[in-house]
Amino acid sequence: MPAIVNSVLEGSIAQELEIQKGDEIISIDGVKMLDMIDYNFYMKSELITVEIKKTNGEIEEIEIEKDYDEDLGIVFESAVFDRIKPCLNHCIFCFVDQQPKGLRDTLYIKDDDYRLSYLQGTYITLTNFNDADRERIKRMHLGPFYVSVHTTNPELRVKMLRNPNAGKCLDNLKWFRANGIPFHAQIVLCPGINDGAELDRTLSDLAKLKNTVLSVAIVPVGLTQFRPDGELRRVDKKCAAETIEIASKYKRVCCSDEFFLLAGEPIPPSKYYGNFCQLDDGVGALRMTLDDFYTHKLPESVSKPFKLVFACSYAAKDMLNEVAQELNKIKNLTVEVHPVKSNYWGQDITVAGLITTDDLIRTVKDVDCDMVVIPSVMLRPYSEDFLDGKNLDYVKEHSNKNFFVQKNIYSLKEVVEFI
Repeated sequence: MPAIVNSVLEGSIAQELEIQKGDEIISIDGVKMLDMIDYNFYMKSELITVEIKKTNGEIEEIEIEKDYDEDLGIVFESAVFDRIKPCLNHCIFCFVDQQPKGLRDTLYIKDDDYRLSYLQGTYITLTNFNDADRERIKRMHLGPFYVSVHTTNPELRVKMLRNPNAGKCLDNLKWFRANGIPFHAQIVLCPGINDGAELDRTLSDLAKLKNTVLSVAIVPVGLTQFRPDGELRRVDKKCAAETIEIASKYKRVCCSDEFFLLAGEPIPPSKYYGNFCQLDDGVGALRMTLDDFYTHKLPESVSKPFKLVFACSYAAKDMLNEVAQELNKIKNLTVEVHPVKSNYWGQDITVAGLITTDDLIRTVKDVDCDMVVIPSVMLRPYSEDFLDGKNLDYVKEHSNKNFFVQKNIYSLKEVVEFI
């Protein structure tokens, strides 16, 4: 898609130039950009010429003087301005293939684009990685990337991704190593397939790449009730405990929070997670949130009786119960935790980002409270839309409740200040 403006920042150069939503940036200094990588590169200049196609079809050419590292303040509709590189795999564990029809269109997009991995932290498999990609990455010194490794066994990776190019993964990672391109690795653990000895082999191979591997995140396969019967099974307590033990032998390798919950083990201290490199994969989210909570001074009382409810995922239930125990020491404040059971996806889905409106409504509608707290990850970014296409107003209307959206899902500072 072209470089279409979605919005401009307040007080920015773009606002001064009256660049508006829907305008298209055709080129900078005569060069048509492929993506935000190009845009950021050509911004590094004190004098640029920008060609703009306005929403009325008129084309303007504007010469701009600015600081060397100053941005125009444009938010684009997409991070890439040409065709997103599609996923060519048919992974046995693909979550997109486990979704029913009728959700937001964006939830069915299967991308495998190194540019989005660099710009936004999305995971790539490198099965569509070509010489042109390598040349550009090397020339522009791009990185780090986020790579879905899953296994370094070539035959097994071909089987898991159902793509003959999948077996080249370790060769590609060695190219990263040879060219000083750092990456984060992800392993979706499928019991009986890439766990146990196969996991040990994968982690051993990654360890040989040394500090090129910034972190390794191991996450359990997610299975919904919409998935047809097949070879996959959920991670159970025994598998979770074994995985934690294998991972503990290696540096910079962390299991997601869900493994510790499944194994019945306490969430590790912050030292375990290092720099919390893969929070969005659920690795260390509970520990970061809990540690952050204890940094805030709580009031001794609130002015009048007030009842607060956390509507959360089952994964966050125990952590928030500990938070609630502390908050209930505040005079006139009552706090309860109500995890949302996912009737929509099935009981094995326990994360907040997949909670739907009807499941949320069912959980809170009969609860007596003054306010319901939900994390922003339940909503589509920059909106109040849930993944099932309904919005927060719908939930308010059908639950007859007031809601507080916690914007920073890794900090309870907003909630403490609200109290």
